[in-house]
Amino acid sequence: MSGHSKFANIKHKKEKNDAAKGKVFTMIGREIAVAVKEGGPDPANNFKLAQVIAKAKANNMPNDTIDRGIKKAAGEGGNVNYESATYEGYGPGGTAIIVRCLTDNKNRTAANVRNCFSKGQGSIGTQGCVSYMFDEKGQIIIDKEECDLDADDLMMLALDAGADDLAEEDDSFEILTAPDQFETVRKALEDQGVAMVSAEVSMIPQNYVTLTNETDIVNIGRILDMLDEDDDVQEVYHNYSEE
Repeated sequence: MSGHSKFANIKHKKEKNDAAKGKVFTMIGREIAVAVKEGGPDPANNFKLAQVIAKAKANNMPNDTIDRGIKKAAGEGGNVNYESATYEGYGPGGTAIIVRCLTDNKNRTAANVRNCFSKGQGSIGTQGCVSYMFDEKGQIIIDKEECDLDADDLMMLALDAGADDLAEEDDSFEILTAPDQFETVRKALEDQGVAMVSAEVSMIPQNYVTLTNETDIVNIGRILDMLDEDDDVQEVYHNYSEE
């Protein structure tokens, strides 16, 4: 899937999320709490927290809300009992899906995720069954209409900061980085006033699957929608091309 398709997906998701922004902020707040518990409240010394803060800003979470979440987690870290859980499986047509969750009840979450796959004629696999088809990369999506820099200037800025690549699409730019360079590149863009539609470390598929069977298309849509509605699900990565 191209950066354009990723951009379209993000816009669609943001439109859905705008109607339920409270839920989105709750999910990110949960990630902040876990990150603080694991690595402390200072993003300069906590790479995971810095990633979550970047994600929060890309979702327009107010700075004071972010700060409150960090302070609350730092003061009550012992009460944070969420655990990370990752599930991998197959959707219709051999599509690959990775689901990352934060949960206070792994049995409930596992049953719910399995049900999402089953309802869409998919199946849960073992750990590692599809993750090898993805690369972990920092990914920053920029709306051309919101960017004052031209492609060459933006590319130089990103590459000088440590980015691996910049792809230009009809309506967006996609910048990819190594995970450990993500925060440096994101900060360089932020310092230059570059608005980002999305900024996070993501799992990028090495190849995409296009579905032509209408039943398969309906079923994978069912899986992804059900996962999106589950409060324990934080991120869903897949190699289904929606174009």
